[in-house]
Amino acid sequence: MIRLYFVTNNKHKVAEAQKILSKYSVELEPIDIKKVELQSESLEDIARYAAIEAYKIIAKPVVVEDSGLFIDALNGFPGPYSSYVYKTLGLKRILKLLEGEENRRARFIAVVALALSCEDVYLFKGVVEGVIAHEIRGGKGFGFDPIFIPIEGDGRTFAEMNSEEKNIISHRGRAFEALGRWISANRDKLIYIL
Repeated sequence: MIRLYFVTNNKHKVAEAQKILSKYSVELEPIDIKKVELQSESLEDIARYAAIEAYKIIAKPVVVEDSGLFIDALNGFPGPYSSYVYKTLGLKRILKLLEGEENRRARFIAVVALALSCEDVYLFKGVVEGVIAHEIRGGKGFGFDPIFIPIEGDGRTFAEMNSEEKNIISHRGRAFEALGRWISANRDKLIYIL
């Protein structure tokens, strides 16, 4: 079993990621340290920077995930500022911004950064295309899940799916799946580091 520290205090993210990584014999240990957020339009830059800063604090292999909802009609807003926008505006105000808008296409993007040292950082990206619903639907999930309908799904929002269904097609699921595959292929190298 490989143990990695995961910088988050979001229990939903931990649960989703752990379900995926457990099949690769990886255990995530949530660590509640302040995630240093670089102000950037690039999720890759934000995740990389946060992972390096976290590694400087704990000096152990660490995972950071950053994600965003990119809405076409709003020129990619809220994008990398999704967490702040969710807390500040909420779902109803996002839906209000899209009132009368025919183009409801959007995508969720997640980037997972694995820092094995300050110089040795790997990035894993997951993307899911979808549309923004006209109303809030479902009581599962978190964040923007109640208004995001993945194109690959059956018309339900992420918040109407159970975690197993969501993980198969979600941005976060895809990014952590890529991390799991990388760990599986590089297990020999990791044993010396961990």
